[in-house]
Amino acid sequence: MPSSFKEILAVSATHRVALGHFNVAELSIFKAVLRASKDIDVPVIIGVSESEREFFGFQNIVSLIKIARDSGSRVFLNADHTKHPEAALLAARAGFDAILMDLGHLPLEENAKQTKKIVEEIKSINPNILVEGELGYIGSGSQLLHTLPEGAALTENSLTTKEEAEQFVRETKIDLLAPAVGNLHGIYVDGKHPALNINRIREIKSVVNIPLVLHGASGNTDADIRAAITAGMNIVHVSTEVRLAWRRALDESLKTHPEELAPYKLLAPAEIAAYNIISRKLHLFIRN
Repeated sequence: MPSSFKEILAVSATHRVALGHFNVAELSIFKAVLRASKDIDVPVIIGVSESEREFFGFQNIVSLIKIARDSGSRVFLNADHTKHPEAALLAARAGFDAILMDLGHLPLEENAKQTKKIVEEIKSINPNILVEGELGYIGSGSQLLHTLPEGAALTENSLTTKEEAEQFVRETKIDLLAPAVGNLHGIYVDGKHPALNINRIREIKSVVNIPLVLHGASGNTDADIRAAITAGMNIVHVSTEVRLAWRRALDESLKTHPEELAPYKLLAPAEIAAYNIISRKLHLFIRN
C-alpha cells in the first residue's frame, strides 16, 4: 500500500479519484476530518493557512498531526495559502508535507520568478516536500459572497490557459498546480456559483505532468466536481462549506442551550455537522 503523499497522489490519479483537502482552525473540525478519514478509510489532507496556523498554534498543529499518524491516521499536512517566503520556510523546517506558495494574484512572469525561488529554497531543506503553485486569482478567504471578488478570473479569457500552465510548471519546477478554471473561494449566498470549465481542466492536464489542485470547491455542484476529477483534478479543497455547516450548528446549539457553559458540549453539534459535510465530500471524491 502506498504511504507517501506523492505515491498516494499517483495511485489516486490512476483511478480517477481525488484526495480531499480540508482547512482547520480549531480542534472540533480537526477531529471531524480525522474521524471521516478513518470511517471511510481514505487518506486526507489537512490545510492550515498562515492565519489558521497563527490561531491554532503552529507547533500545536504539527504535534497533532504527528499524534494522529502515530495512531494510524493517513493524514498529510499542507501549509495552505502561504504568502510570505519566511512562513513557507518555517513550515518546511517543521515537517509539513506540502506548501502552497499563493502568488496567483501576480502577473505570470513575476509569479513564476518568485515561486521558482521559493521552490529551490524549500527543496534545499527537504526535497520530499511537495510545493504547490497557484496560477490565476480566484478570490481569497472562506466567506459568503454577494458579488464577484474584484479581479477574480472567471471569464473565458481570464482563466489559466494550457500554454500558461505549461510555461509556469516548466519554469518553477513545482510539484502541484492550482489553476484558475472557473473555481472561486467562498460560496455565493444566492446559490448561483460559477460552473467549472471542465474542458480547460482537460487541456491543462494534457500539457502538465503533475497533479492538479482544485481550490474553492465549496460552491460547486457534485456533478461539476466529479467531472473535474475525471478531467484531471487530483486534490479538491473544501473549506467554506464545512465552516458554514459548523457555524450554523453552533448557532443552533447556543440558542437551544442558552445556559450551557461547557465548550465541548456546545461544540459537539458543530463537530457532527462538519463531519457530515466532510464525509459526503470524501465519498464524492472517490466515486467512480
